[in-house]
Amino acid sequence: MSGPKAPPDHVRETDFFCYHIASSSQVSSPTSILLSSSFKMASIGTLYTVPEQPTGKRIRAVAALAGVKLDLPENYVHFEDNKKPEFLAKFPHGKIPAFDGADGFRLFESAAIARYIAALPANSTLLGSNLKEAALVDQWVSFADNEIGAHTYLIYQLVKGILTPYAKPIHTAVAERQLRSFKTLEAYLSTRTFLVTERITLADITLASVIQRALTVTLDASLRAQFPNILRHFETIVNQPQLKDIFGKTEYIEKALAYTPPPKEKKEAKPAAAPAPKAAKPAKEEEEEDDIPKEEPKAKNPLDSLPKSSFNLEDWKRAYSNKDTRGPDGALEWFYQNYDPEGFSVWRVDFKYNEELTQTFMSSNQIGGFFNRLEASRKYLFGSMGVLGETNNSIITGVLIARGQDIKPVVDVAPDYESYEYKRLDLNNAEDKAFFEGALAWDLEVNGKKWVDGKNFK
Repeated sequence: MSGPKAPPDHVRETDFFCYHIASSSQVSSPTSILLSSSFKMASIGTLYTVPEQPTGKRIRAVAALAGVKLDLPENYVHFEDNKKPEFLAKFPHGKIPAFDGADGFRLFESAAIARYIAALPANSTLLGSNLKEAALVDQWVSFADNEIGAHTYLIYQLVKGILTPYAKPIHTAVAERQLRSFKTLEAYLSTRTFLVTERITLADITLASVIQRALTVTLDASLRAQFPNILRHFETIVNQPQLKDIFGKTEYIEKALAYTPPPKEKKEAKPAAAPAPKAAKPAKEEEEEDDIPKEEPKAKNPLDSLPKSSFNLEDWKRAYSNKDTRGPDGALEWFYQNYDPEGFSVWRVDFKYNEELTQTFMSSNQIGGFFNRLEASRKYLFGSMGVLGETNNSIITGVLIARGQDIKPVVDVAPDYESYEYKRLDLNNAEDKAFFEGALAWDLEVNGKKWVDGKNFK
């Protein structure tokens, strides 16, 4: 008896068993059932992970781009469920992520799981399209994990007291090795959108998962300013529509995590029969206490010392969000009725390197990244910026409404603020006013380039 008939070339491996279910039925066109909107793709298996696990995010992102369904266990509690006999029977090492395939195939170790899922769809480009590209994908996956990710993890364990005793020379040496890796990666990405091909591969997803973790431990504001191409690549990947919810919101630390020694235990003084002749010892103890690094009090932002303004920025943000921009009782009308030019100023902002822009969606992601890095100035700033033009012929421009009369104290919290030019707008000038209103209404046109996409900072 012959086996099941092979599916047509256009039927993906992940749909293979669906095809045979259909072909075994009394149906003349099984492929049509596959393409029916009512025919649901079955899950390839269950991935044991937790939402914030970077390697788990990587695997989920691969599944999303591969177009395969991957289940997550309900009510999984890590450090409890992974120690139960039924879990250990499947995965003796007790680690996550762990993959339990619908066909009984099981895997642990994130790199292996991600590679397996990336290879499932027919004609998948996540691993490249030939042996050389596949080797380059493996190269960059290994580089991301071993030359960046491993260093992040080790530094985190050191500064958090998980790995003891803390050793400053080891911390320094590991940080220097990671810095070298960042420099290598930055130079490589300066001439490329993605790591291997012109499309996202497993290497890009792996790197994004590793960089997102580094941004919370070592890749602070001072380092981010040195590596704009790494940030550009990261934000391009995590802002893909299929991946945005998987990667979630990214935390950008201002200062790299540092080790803080635990406070010294004070010994209880034994009652003395007679008063001590000298009082030098307590003074020494005070000196020792001074040796413990103490968190510096946060400096007051000079913008908080400005005279109170009648213009409430939060009220403006609500008006802009809830009203039509133009027209009677619109957001612009509200703005002109309430704006305080003494307490605030309006600025045009233009990206300095528009000749480097390629895909418009990538330029839009760049605006989003810039706005993310302005987070510390959220209560002093409103922004509306957009991409105008078309692929390989576009510009980034827009407007900012800032507290005070100087833009620098508001925007210099972003490491890349110097990549933009700032020109103060005079709203009594018709040309400046038209630019301002166009940027807010997202119908701005500059030198024949029309508004394609935009983002607000509010």
